[in-house]
Amino acid sequence: MQLNELIKTYEQDRKQAYGSINQLLDFYQKKYIAGEIDITSYQEIFHILHDKGAKSSHEYAL
Repeated sequence: MQLNELIKTYEQDRKQAYGSINQLLDFYQKKYIAGEIDITSYQEIFHILHDKGAKSSHEYAL
């Protein structure tokens, strides 16, 4: 999945535009945990989002 595909999927599933890159990361992580995304695709998009400054909500838990 490419970043533009992720944005489109987010907007279709949530019926709204994404508000931040962090929301995209959280959305993608949930899809990975649910088994909808393979590890290779997850890592690829994770690195792209992380390089753009995305922080997972799990990083703020502590």
